[in-house]
Amino acid sequence: MDGERLLRCCVEEVEVGGVGAGALTRSAEVAVAAAHAVYKEHVVLLMDCLVAWSWLSGEAWGVAVEHRVEGALEALLGACSLIGEGYAEAPYKLKLHAVLGALTRKAARDPLLRGTLPNALRYLTRGDVGWGVLARLTRGSY
Repeated sequence: MDGERLLRCCVEEVEVGGVGAGALTRSAEVAVAAAHAVYKEHVVLLMDCLVAWSWLSGEAWGVAVEHRVEGALEALLGACSLIGEGYAEAPYKLKLHAVLGALTRKAARDPLLRGTLPNALRYLTRGDVGWGVLARLTRGSY
């Protein structure tokens, strides 16, 4: 996600302890939670589900589509469905095919991600780095 673009489009003024501050809108929080859980952590926390269950809306889907993270939102909602129905417990380790599916969908639509892929592949093939990434992808818990 382009953080600067997100901050330009999806910030609202809130008051915290009597002081005004800018905060992401609830819709943007849903999209950010999905992207972080799926693309970065590969783990869905109960807090991610609570954010999605409480604040998911058509506007949240719009933010996800605009920032090209709708695949992550779908993966998050699938995991949260399993958790909510009692078929899985949080933290929930996403299946590798769910993470790869979301990343593939993002790469197909996001030129910024496609532009970084050659550098990422070079980085991953550097000795211990690739093993570290593999260990993270296959780890059993958060």
